[in-house]
Amino acid sequence: MITDEHGGGGGSDLQITARVVSKDDGIISGLFVINRLIESHFPGCQIRWTLKEGDSLRNGDEVLRVSGPSNEILRCERILLNLLGRMSGVATNTQRWVSEARDIGIACTRKTDWGLLDKWAVHVGGGLTHRLSRADALMIKENDLASLAPGISDECTAVGVAVAGIDMASHAEFVVIEVRDECQALAASRKWDEMQIDLGGCERIVLLLDNMTPDMCALIHSSLVEEGLREWCILEGSGGVVFDDLKRWQASGVDLVSTSALNRGVAPLDLSMKVVE
Repeated sequence: MITDEHGGGGGSDLQITARVVSKDDGIISGLFVINRLIESHFPGCQIRWTLKEGDSLRNGDEVLRVSGPSNEILRCERILLNLLGRMSGVATNTQRWVSEARDIGIACTRKTDWGLLDKWAVHVGGGLTHRLSRADALMIKENDLASLAPGISDECTAVGVAVAGIDMASHAEFVVIEVRDECQALAASRKWDEMQIDLGGCERIVLLLDNMTPDMCALIHSSLVEEGLREWCILEGSGGVVFDDLKRWQASGVDLVSTSALNRGVAPLDLSMKVVE
């Protein structure tokens, strides 16, 4: 983003002060990013924040004041507004989802445009960050079954074999397995139940219910309860989750839903900078 500006811009070394004001209601996020931006690339400027990370703000509220040479302030203006607006937009959108979802968790995915900055903004908005990288948890998806259960064409059986092969000493604390129907969900949870009983463990497995409707997830939840397996599972609805269905998801029996809609294609918070002196 710094490179995109090409170091251009007019102005002089006249000392000025500008204020950043919100033109939207929302949640502010990205203060540490802006502090780092100014410290590293515009050392002649100083920032005075009016708000703290995660504070609510209303249309017309002042967010910060920046003082320094006019040439530096003019060069940092668009970068600052882009960063702060983008992260605040994600935090604001996340809070909207979290408020609507109520008793179930809302998590982002690893589909991000701005990596950990997106993840942080989701956190500020009250959402769950899920895995930050592949190293954070073992995730077994459809494409992994061919290597974890070679030669097994029946997907329910393959799921059970894949779970049986998990190194519990290394991964038991956080395992996610993608399942696409009731048979696969039961196969994974039955095998997990056996393994935990054998080991005397108490960790739960995350069943990622891929591209299922809330009604389909409710059936799986009921089946797991009937077999006494529900306590071993965290149920995550994922794929095709939309805001307007959140009330249905609340009644589906899942513990959380995950979606890239928290942070992708989200309108930034509308901020403007004006020189005041």
